Amino acid sequence: MRRPSSGYPIGKGKVSELASLVKELNADKIIFGRSLTPIQAYNVAKVTGVESIDHFQLILEIFTKRASTKEAQLQVQLANLRYQLPRARESVRLARTGEQSGFMGLGRYEIDTYLEAMKRQIAHIRNELRTIRRKRSLQRAQRVDSGFALVSLAGYTYAGKTTLFNKLASESKPVNQGLFTTLSTTSRAIDLHGRRILLTDTVGFIDKLPLALIEAFRSTLEETVLSDAIIVVVDFQDTVKEIRRKLSSCIDTLNEIGAHGILLITALNKIDALPDTEVKEKMATLGELVQNPVPISALSSLNIDELKQKIAECLGDNLTAYFAIPLNDEALSFISNLYGQAEVLSVIYEGKNIKITLRAAPLLMERVRGQVEKLGGQLLEIQAKFP
Repeated sequence: MRRPSSGYPIGKGKVSELASLVKELNADKIIFGRSLTPIQAYNVAKVTGVESIDHFQLILEIFTKRASTKEAQLQVQLANLRYQLPRARESVRLARTGEQSGFMGLGRYEIDTYLEAMKRQIAHIRNELRTIRRKRSLQRAQRVDSGFALVSLAGYTYAGKTTLFNKLASESKPVNQGLFTTLSTTSRAIDLHGRRILLTDTVGFIDKLPLALIEAFRSTLEETVLSDAIIVVVDFQDTVKEIRRKLSSCIDTLNEIGAHGILLITALNKIDALPDTEVKEKMATLGELVQNPVPISALSSLNIDELKQKIAECLGDNLTAYFAIPLNDEALSFISNLYGQAEVLSVIYEGKNIKITLRAAPLLMERVRGQVEKLGGQLLEIQAKFP
């Protein structure tokens, strides 16, 4: 393969062929699957007469159209600025020489002034996102203290994550026929066999997700990193080769953002469009690549109960415990809070003591045990019991 020149991403002869193809197809835009420098994009556009963009700019255009919340819009702006910053000098040079006249009106600006303005804007957006991140962190801590297990939906874009989220959480989030419908997280509390679960729908992944986007969406992706379990949704209608590629891309992205080591459940979605024999053959072929697999159809609710059962099993059995604490105002307040955190089975008042029976997840049970000991109480008995 020839090495690309500094002036063109492809050979000059191929650029001429490209210009003919643009004219023949009446194309509006040229998209390259690799990164373009400003001079390369300009030179190709000059010969072909249409705009040329690269892989990152394509994703960014889609993200810009999909961003509906303030957080998503800020993240898209940050990604764009981080992408433009190292290319700013060349862009301004082109504007100064008149080769890109009217390029954002930059011909009259000094390069250092322009770069400083970009850096200030990046810093401002990061501060705003940091504020949103702190607020979400506090909300997440409150939910954890209330006994919620954190479960996130992840997967390649257009795999059906939002449809599954709607089904599990009885929600009605918009589900569009296109890529990246979800650009900001949505969390809902659900009851799963007596277990309190906080389910989060997150942004979809894509092959070779640019690092600038990963950095910009870090506050959103953090929800996935801090989960107790991640449900990786896979479009099982794809060929085995495509499933392997997309699933590998998802696992790589999860590792990239620091989510390695978290328990994975693979939801093999859209099986209602496949014969049973094909579903079995694909599962056998994929083997260990899919962890804790559950074939489902989010749209038709097929095997949704089996998926819930798998989530409950992977999170671990609930524990049933018996506590005794002294009867006082602090104890009454503690019991009142317990009803919002765990499944309280019984409360018996015996003289100066209160005996409590409750069922909760192991992590919450440890916190309850610590609170009971602070109140001068004691654990009488604890046993594993699946609800």
